Amino acid sequence: MKLFRLSNLLPLMFSLYFAVGCKAPAAKEEVVVKTDREYVLESKMTGYTGIGGDIDGIRNPVLRAKKGERVRVRLVNGELMSHDIVFEKSGAKSIPIVQKGDTTSVVVEAQEDDVYFCSIPGHRQIMNGRFEIVESFEDAAVDEGVSPRKNGRPLNLGFERGSLQDWKASGEAFGPRSVAFDAAPLYPDSLQLQQDGDYYVSSGGTVNYQLKGTLISETFEITHPWATFKVAGGALEGARVELILEDSSKPFFKISGPVTEGYIRGTRQAVFRPVVVDLRPYIGKKMYIRLVDEENGKVPEIHYIGDNVWSHIAFDNFRFHKEQPKYKNQLRPEDIVILPARDIVPHAGLSGPEAVKAMSLPEGFSVQLGAAEPDIVKPIAFALDDRGRLWVVESQTYPVRAEEGKGRDRILIFEDTDGNGTLDSKKVFTDGLNLVSGIEWGFGGVWIGAAPYLMFIPIDESGDKPAGKPQILLDGWGYEDTHETLNTFKWGPDGWLYGTHGVFTHSNVGKPGAPDAERTRINAGVWRYHPTRHEFEVFAHGTSNPWGIDFNDYGHAFITACVIPHLYHMIQGGRYFRQGGKHFNAYTYDDIKTIADHVHWIGNAGPHAGNFRSGSVGGGHAHAGAMFYLGNKKWGLDRSSIYMNNLHGHRVNTDMLVRSGSGYTGRHGKDFILRNDSWSLWLNFQIAPNGSVFVIDWYDQNQCHNPNPAVHNKTLGRIFRISHKDDTWEPVDLSSKTNAELVALQLHENEFYVRHARRLLQERKAGDDVHKALWKILNENPDATRKLRALWALHATNGISEEQLIGLLDNANEYVRSWAVQLLAENKKVSAAAQKRFETLAGKDSSAIVRLYIASALQRMELSQRWEIVKNLSARNEDAKDANIPFLVWYALEPLTEADPGRAIELAMGAKLPNLLVCTIQRIGAIPDKSATDVLQKAKQTLQKNTDENSKTALAAIEQVLLEHK
Repeated sequence: MKLFRLSNLLPLMFSLYFAVGCKAPAAKEEVVVKTDREYVLESKMTGYTGIGGDIDGIRNPVLRAKKGERVRVRLVNGELMSHDIVFEKSGAKSIPIVQKGDTTSVVVEAQEDDVYFCSIPGHRQIMNGRFEIVESFEDAAVDEGVSPRKNGRPLNLGFERGSLQDWKASGEAFGPRSVAFDAAPLYPDSLQLQQDGDYYVSSGGTVNYQLKGTLISETFEITHPWATFKVAGGALEGARVELILEDSSKPFFKISGPVTEGYIRGTRQAVFRPVVVDLRPYIGKKMYIRLVDEENGKVPEIHYIGDNVWSHIAFDNFRFHKEQPKYKNQLRPEDIVILPARDIVPHAGLSGPEAVKAMSLPEGFSVQLGAAEPDIVKPIAFALDDRGRLWVVESQTYPVRAEEGKGRDRILIFEDTDGNGTLDSKKVFTDGLNLVSGIEWGFGGVWIGAAPYLMFIPIDESGDKPAGKPQILLDGWGYEDTHETLNTFKWGPDGWLYGTHGVFTHSNVGKPGAPDAERTRINAGVWRYHPTRHEFEVFAHGTSNPWGIDFNDYGHAFITACVIPHLYHMIQGGRYFRQGGKHFNAYTYDDIKTIADHVHWIGNAGPHAGNFRSGSVGGGHAHAGAMFYLGNKKWGLDRSSIYMNNLHGHRVNTDMLVRSGSGYTGRHGKDFILRNDSWSLWLNFQIAPNGSVFVIDWYDQNQCHNPNPAVHNKTLGRIFRISHKDDTWEPVDLSSKTNAELVALQLHENEFYVRHARRLLQERKAGDDVHKALWKILNENPDATRKLRALWALHATNGISEEQLIGLLDNANEYVRSWAVQLLAENKKVSAAAQKRFETLAGKDSSAIVRLYIASALQRMELSQRWEIVKNLSARNEDAKDANIPFLVWYALEPLTEADPGRAIELAMGAKLPNLLVCTIQRIGAIPDKSATDVLQKAKQTLQKNTDENSKTALAAIEQVLLEHK
């Protein structure tokens, strides 16, 4: 059965109501509806690019129409990111598109001037343009212009002499063959260049793009107020046209090519674009033209990134004009998002001590070298024990898993015995491990991720040696992509072990010997494992290859990712934007997006193109590690900011988190540390007992994953300590603390003490005295974060009952109420009493974050328990534009739709959340039963009585589904 496709409905209406759209597999045919005018735009985070139609401009072009015309705007996604197009006044809106090459369209009736923009959070600032009503589309006549002259003769600035006469070349790019007639041999024959006249010049085209050089024209007098020329090539700082006055070395005008490659109905295009230059300030002066190509198109640091064949410049036909020429497809400098010159990273291949000296740090901070090769090589993961010692995984096996029993990874124990930052004590805990990618310490042993296994190795603490063989707790972890295996282990505030998993490795996890029915699939997301109940579950699905997870002061989980936007607030039961592949649930339709209002790469050619050119915005697309600095206040760092390592930027990025609705917005902060070393690859952080931060450095010339073992230098590796000038040090051993002392540590400013003390109380199965003291903190401490710490410790030590949790649903603090909701649904058995309270809170609670936790808990409840809660949440109009709640409510409603289609659609027709009704119709349409059609027919009769836009959209959806059922 063909699923309903919203883009088929667009010709049936001029506006769409909903802000969070549903998506489905594309239908085979699109309904053909007559329109008067059509535009084609390409969407990227850098703006909309005009491709086809009567477009004025290139980037965020002006779209024009006569009054009363029906205008279709087709959108082609130019990158792997969610985009749409919305008209502000008319309300017309397309569905979101995600995959590169996806298309959608919207039809609008031209009645008044309007603006169009992308409604995805954080995109409108860059992705916006004007829609104007015009009386006619007659083009102003453009005179052909005249060629500049010197000594009474026209100069060869259009190359119609078929040579480089009047030009001087240097380098290899501009030789005799750089002047061409046809596209070939410099471009594929299929490209249409549209040069002026017969000839043009190129610094190699897409065939010899690797060549570099400069071409300088003769000087000539500026005799006219305007000039034009044509340009093609890449939007790169190192490939450009410059106009320079004779007595100056700096250009008064410069422009690069527009990367003129797009897709219009399957036809590949690459054309010259006209450029208009205002010469009025320079009349009477002399100038020359300089064509520059400093790009070779190669990114040698990343083996899987192909060469950029647009790393060249092409030029044609410089002309003078008396009047200002106007062209529909005129290219302006502001139309192009130019990839800057490559970042200057001054160092590479430094020794450990040299690497410390090379770093740039904020005032008051310093870095000490804890350990370096040969004492540590290839550290891939680490954890701290209750004494602040470092348990470090040395990864010798990566990138190819060894035969069973022949692994070469080992676990080392490092200790700083005098507090100077040097790890002067080293022990080997165990070796012979295979493809280890994650480690955490606690409960009498170490927890090891070594695909296909999650293992536990008990510790004989008297000698820091294993007390037995590794115990395989879970198997089925995939390793077909060995850099995307289970990784980044961390104890969560709720007493579970959390970790992350990449998108291109496919795992089917269960206890050894478990049948498929008892296993859980994951190929992207966050998972968790309970250390005493030995339960495994996926906490949230999606993203890309997260290699960093941390929890903020309120226990909310965040991960850092690669390739796609980098920051996500991970909500239990959430389904998130994916780098690739499909959601396991085919009826997900749409997913939760990044909270970041920015990316750390630059340019309009996708995340990889910005690598090594993106220093101004954070360094590049690849991130590892995540840390909220919940250490010493005297560091002066914002506790709500998250820190992450940028692998291609060789720095530590900072994102400042600001509450927004039920979640957060991540705003770009100042980079914390610049390492200034292109081999430096920090992977993760750990806050030490004195508030300093240890980091591990993979240190390798190869800066990204590569399955070839030969490219990795397995003799290098470092551990550093970041310190503040006011840090102090003293030996620590939390295992020697009494229970009362561990409870008191829940109030400590340094999260090291808080987390380790909570885990120790959980290990000890602390009793009544501990619970009484924790209840005192929860009830009396005015700080919400301290209340939460007490609540988490009570939960981890079984010190809080269901009745008490239900009582906390009346707590004045929204964070306490929300966590009470999550803990009541912990075991996926929500009592009738808790259900009733959830129903009330869903309808009346004023906190968006409480409503979010209720929406999250729904997926852990029986279907029969969900109805009233879903109904009440869906009626909250204030959540219509929330970034999370509409998605989670749909994920909870979706199985109800199949269980009782009639009741589901009745609920959806009364909903205020914008996605529910159309998603419900779409889901009912996928039920292969005539009764589903009957439900839609009945709903159609009800909706026909309404005239609002939501009803019109829903009616169109029903018509499409009924058509496909015939």
